[in-house]
Amino acid sequence: MAHVNKSSDTLNLGQLINTIQANCHISDARFAGNYSMCIFLLKMREYYRWENDIPLSDNLSAQQVGDWLVAREQCWEGIETDPYRPLPLGEHHIDPFDSVSINEQLLPLGYVYSGGYGVFNKPHFFLGDLVKQEQRDGIRVLISSCEYARDLVAPPAMLLNATIFVRQDAVRRYLWEKIDEWRWNKKPDTPIGRALACHGDRLSQDKALDRLTDEQTEIAIQHEMGEVRASRHLGSTWEALLGDIPHSRAALVARAIRDHLADCLVTLPFLLADSNRVGLHLYFANFNGMRQALFPAALTAYHLWQAEDDLEPLQTTIKTACAHWLATCHKAMEFYALPHNDPLQQLEVYLDELSPLSLENS
Repeated sequence: MAHVNKSSDTLNLGQLINTIQANCHISDARFAGNYSMCIFLLKMREYYRWENDIPLSDNLSAQQVGDWLVAREQCWEGIETDPYRPLPLGEHHIDPFDSVSINEQLLPLGYVYSGGYGVFNKPHFFLGDLVKQEQRDGIRVLISSCEYARDLVAPPAMLLNATIFVRQDAVRRYLWEKIDEWRWNKKPDTPIGRALACHGDRLSQDKALDRLTDEQTEIAIQHEMGEVRASRHLGSTWEALLGDIPHSRAALVARAIRDHLADCLVTLPFLLADSNRVGLHLYFANFNGMRQALFPAALTAYHLWQAEDDLEPLQTTIKTACAHWLATCHKAMEFYALPHNDPLQQLEVYLDELSPLSLENS
């Protein structure tokens, strides 16, 4: 966590950072138990590295991480029921979820803030340096770099109130973990290895990571623009569905199919239009878990491109899949709206039994 050197006559930055970080700890205290032990420990290691400002290339002390983790869990035990704190800005105290009002004061000073809800309604808060802001198709895009406050989970990008927040610090850390895992596995022919190979030996390790961070930042923006397009097709019912469905496998499926719709609408056509080799490799480096399980056709088409240097199978697959995922989302909303006692149960059954989209049935 880097030192802050900006100043303002109307902003007590240290107090603001401490308040945001306190809200981050409260959120973590309430939601850390939602993760499996393996995922929790991986996230905590990354969080420890950020909090202690340890360079990405440095090894971590298992003893020090363990001691810190025990202390952090003890801290969480005392604050789990605390309310989230309003943010002190000048003479006012603003609700931490009112990102619009908060950024009206912070953006002119070179900072960007977000307070919103992520997967399974976990609140995410962060404060970082503003790198760039722009408008795309009526959507504001705010790109941040160094972060001064954050919680355990750092989503690289989020859409909130017609604003896309892209956190390059989180993007860079995510990519470093992918690259580090690739080095340890010693399997060069993987999507992340191919993305690195596109730069050959021309760039230093840091320069290559900078280039990949820029590429991944654009992919993140395109995905969030896809979320905007998807929401125009699905309407408010889909957001209500995501909010109501219990924390379960079905909930992960629901989020994955909307992600696929967003990517087939915007992200993948964007990458394919320019035959963006690095971007496609980075996209498929993150094509795992439920997303891969539901859409093996995309991975098969990607492998065909690698084997035959032909993008046509991937282009055809994306066009077909776009209609498929849109129909799947609409079918899920039909179950959600069923006029009987337990529509959520019917919805969960539908999502749990959803067949993967392969090249054979696409």
